[in-house]
Amino acid sequence: MEKKPNVFARIKNWFIDMKAELKRVVWPSFAKVRQNTLIVLIFVLVVGAVIWILDWLFSGAMSLLINR
Repeated sequence: MEKKPNVFARIKNWFIDMKAELKRVVWPSFAKVRQNTLIVLIFVLVVGAVIWILDWLFSGAMSLLINR
């Protein structure tokens, strides 16, 4: 049975592996990050507006039902 390396050797190997993995990452350009951020912000605003409108409609319908 093989003996595991000590904790410091494993930590060192983890950092070496992490550094090698980060070199393989294809990082997006600033323009692509800006475009994706804008898309997410617009989507969040649209979904928020839809939820707000539905809340307004349902609360109006509930107040009509309760006040009858």
